Amino acid sequence: MRPASTPRLPVTARVFVQRFSSTPLGARLARHLAVHRLDAWGVPYGSAVSDTAALLVAELAANAVTHGRVSGRDIEVLLRLDAYTLRIDVSDSRGGERRPEVTAAPEGEHGRGLLLVDALADRWGVFDRVPVGKTVRAELDLPVR
Repeated sequence: MRPASTPRLPVTARVFVQRFSSTPLGARLARHLAVHRLDAWGVPYGSAVSDTAALLVAELAANAVTHGRVSGRDIEVLLRLDAYTLRIDVSDSRGGERRPEVTAAPEGEHGRGLLLVDALADRWGVFDRVPVGKTVRAELDLPVR
C-alpha cells in the first residue's frame, strides 16, 4: 500500500515573450497584450490578479522606456504563469549605471513608481541581463484554487 501524499496541482508553465518599442506607446501596448494573454490563459479581465498584473507591467514597462531606453533598442516583456506564481520580467538595454532603487520617501525625485511595485508584488528584484542590460522581475503568488 502506498502512503498518502498531499495532492498537488499540475505544474504547467505558460510563457509569453514579446519585444516592444522603447516608447510610451510600446509600454502601453505591453500592458494591453499582457492582460489579453492572461485572459487567454484563464486569468479573466478585471480579476484581482489581472488588475495587479496590468499595474505591474505598466509601471515596469514605463520605467524601462523612461530610464532604461537606449536608442534603437527595444524592451522585452516576459510573462510566466504556472499553478502557483505569475512572474513578470521587463528587460531593457541600459546596464548597471541605471539600476532602479526604491526611495524610502515618496517625495524623492526617483523611485516612486517602484514603491507601487514593492506594494503590489509578493517579490521583486533587479537582475543583470546577458549580454547587456538589466531585467526587473515582479512575482505574484496566485490564490489557491
